[in-house]
Amino acid sequence: MERPSLGQGVVVNVPATTANLGPGFDCLGAALDLGNRFALQVVDGGAERFDLIIEGSEGSHLRGGPDNLVYRAAQRVWREAGIEPVALEARVQLAVPPARGLGSSATAIVAGLIGANALVGEPLSTEKLLELAIDIEGHPDNVVPSLLGGLCLTARTASQRWRVLRCEWAADVQAVVAIPSIRLSTSEARRAMPRSIPIPDAVINLGALTLLLQGLRTGNGDLIADGLHDRIHEPYRWGLIQGGRSVRQAALEAGAWGCVISGAGPTLLALAPPDRAEAISAAMVAAWEREGVSSRGEVLALQDRGSRWEPLARTH
Repeated sequence: MERPSLGQGVVVNVPATTANLGPGFDCLGAALDLGNRFALQVVDGGAERFDLIIEGSEGSHLRGGPDNLVYRAAQRVWREAGIEPVALEARVQLAVPPARGLGSSATAIVAGLIGANALVGEPLSTEKLLELAIDIEGHPDNVVPSLLGGLCLTARTASQRWRVLRCEWAADVQAVVAIPSIRLSTSEARRAMPRSIPIPDAVINLGALTLLLQGLRTGNGDLIADGLHDRIHEPYRWGLIQGGRSVRQAALEAGAWGCVISGAGPTLLALAPPDRAEAISAAMVAAWEREGVSSRGEVLALQDRGSRWEPLARTH
């Protein structure tokens, strides 16, 4: 393996994710048909140089430098492969808004891992990239579906090994997301949670998760409705989302099977039959507007492909 040459580059397309999925706190997530495009290119300079160019209005606050998540992930790959780091430029077409609960940080981590691995001939396996992604992110529910695609349940075994199950998602289950203009950091959302969970709440979540997975597999709306109930994180986070409860109620009244916090929030996710999806999206946006919050609604399909890379055409 050799260090990549000056001007060499790759393009990595990484999907957004919705994680936690009701009772699936820190273990269940799904890739959505919305994504970021990262064009990574080797540039002249030392190992501390990482230039970030954002194409889109949402990421104006994001910065380059060696502490950027994309570059930190890339350096982990090169360290594992025994290769000296190189300076990089990242040009990002940003469609997944940061700090909204749609896995923006996961897209950065996965792009850095896949891109850096591709630049040096892919010495690391997908399993190793998953391990590194979980280690960097701290939990698997976003990064795993971001890398692999689909609906993924990730569990740590008694031997501390990570196991990933690709779960079924019926074609007639639609994901409706309402993305508000307000932001909520994952760290703030985690601080709102208690340090311990009562056993009855944990038992309720275990049962709900089983119902939800069966409902998603079969497209049974009643099972999905009964499965989209959480006692571990949502009760402590709804108060952080301005107007969130009103938006959830609007989604249910418009025909959603259930409405939950996407990731750490503030984006809300409703699951619904196809013939109600657009009406639910409009109802959620209108409810947020009544709360004084601008938002946009998206009806999104499950993204099964996961992240993909291709060579970046060199410019002369």
